[in-house]
Amino acid sequence: MPENAPEITDWLTIPDLADALDETPGRVRRLLDEHFLIGSRRNGAFAVPAAFIVDGRPLSSLRGTIIALQDVAFSDDEVIDWLFTEEDTLGRTPIAALLDGHKSEVRRVARTLA
Repeated sequence: MPENAPEITDWLTIPDLADALDETPGRVRRLLDEHFLIGSRRNGAFAVPAAFIVDGRPLSSLRGTIIALQDVAFSDDEVIDWLFTEEDTLGRTPIAALLDGHKSEVRRVARTLA
């Protein structure tokens, strides 16, 4: 685990995601390839933070945020860490802001990270 990485307690493996999303593992991999979800191998098996799934679907505002962060050269682990780390300009973690429907504010901050 990277130094100073946030503590994320709930992770979903590909089979867990397939169950949670009621999709095939192949469809889950496609969601990952198309940046609707992002995951990490930091705990051994590849997994995705459970917070990225809302009401049985990937969080709708996540894809554009992932792409914005990758555009400024963030690795997948760095994207996940940033989403779960308190961001002073937001007054909370970016994932909390996304879950509250503040995607424009989160993406504005993400674009300043270049």
